Amino acid sequence: MLKLNILNMKNFLDTVNACTGKVNMLCPDGKKQNINGEEKIQGGLWRQYFQNKNCLRLVLEIPNPTDYMNIVSYYAGDC
Repeated sequence: MLKLNILNMKNFLDTVNACTGKVNMLCPDGKKQNINGEEKIQGGLWRQYFQNKNCLRLVLEIPNPTDYMNIVSYYAGDC
């Protein structure tokens, strides 16, 4: 599980969409939603991001180790 504070939504979603497997977002109700390539879900994330003044906190579960490291590397470089 990975907790992120997204400050650059475009680059974050570009990184997510480059993943080969699922990138599951954990919802407050306990559900998991794959956000990789899901335009409708990503549109909702953009709305939340703008409502929160260009900041969005997400909890992700990334089963593929390569995808996990790609997102961690993106996040470390974006801070």
